Amino acid sequence: MTISTKRGDDGSTSLLFGKRVSKTHPRVMTYGRVDELSSALGLCRAHCSDTATKAQILEIQKQLIQMMAELATDDADQPRYHEKHGANAVQPEAVAALGALVIEKEKGIRFEGWTYAGETVAEAFFDQARTTCRRAERGLVALKESGATVRPELIQYLNRLADLLWLWAKEN
Repeated sequence: MTISTKRGDDGSTSLLFGKRVSKTHPRVMTYGRVDELSSALGLCRAHCSDTATKAQILEIQKQLIQMMAELATDDADQPRYHEKHGANAVQPEAVAALGALVIEKEKGIRFEGWTYAGETVAEAFFDQARTTCRRAERGLVALKESGATVRPELIQYLNRLADLLWLWAKEN
C-alpha cells in the first residue's frame, strides 16, 4: 500500500464515504485547520515539561481526530457517520471537561493584561496553538454559516480549548 494515490492530482479529495470534492471545499478547509491545530498541539506536548499537561494534550489530540472525521463527512452522510462512529464524536461531556479544566487553571493564574509570546519556547508554542485554535473555530463557524451541519459541541469545544491554551501558555 502507498500513501501516494495520485487521485488528488486534479485538485480534488475524498470525504468519508467516498464523495469527491475540491481541496478548497469548505469542509476540507475546516478539517484542515483542525489538523493544523493538532500539529500545533504536538509541538506544545513535545516542549511541555508537565506530564499531566502532556497527557491532557494527547487526549485533546484524540478528540480532534474524531472532530476531523466528522467534519470530513458530507451532510448527507452525517447519519451514517454517527451510526458508525457517533460514540467517539466530541460530546457535551468533553466540552464540560475542558470547561472544568479552564476553571481549575484560572485559579492559579492572575490576569495582568496581555503579554508577548515567547518568554519560553513552550509558552510560544502554546500561544501559537491558541491562535491556530481560534482560526479553526472561525472556520467551523463559517462552515455552519454556509448552511452545513455543524454540531454546536464542536464550536464549543474549540472555544474552551483556546481559553485553556491561553492559560497553559501562562504556566509555561
